[in-house]
Amino acid sequence: MLHMPHQPLQVAAVPSQRTPAREDEAGPWHSEAVCRRDEAGLFFAPSKEPTAARLAREEAAKQVCARCPVMVECREHALVQPEPYGVWGGLTAAERRVVLARRRRRDMELKAAAPTGRIAG
Repeated sequence: MLHMPHQPLQVAAVPSQRTPAREDEAGPWHSEAVCRRDEAGLFFAPSKEPTAARLAREEAAKQVCARCPVMVECREHALVQPEPYGVWGGLTAAERRVVLARRRRRDMELKAAAPTGRIAG
């Protein structure tokens, strides 16, 4: 187990609607999510969680994500929404902010490099 001896593992209350109501032709992607089965408390921090406990909980959540068949869909959902809390698609909120910043920077670079469509002359 990942918690320290003599310290109970604190589990956060999980929001009642962790996943979106969006469905595609094959059905809702989140119905296949491993976290929906039994480990949902790993994905959200309890209030005043000590750093060591948070890091251990996030690592455990990422291990659940690593074996999830819809990890990519979950991650993209969290990036598009954007989800401000919890571990989604194997990324923490801080890691998602980094990904979003990189995407914005890349999009700006692509836009700046794109031809304007104007004719010089």
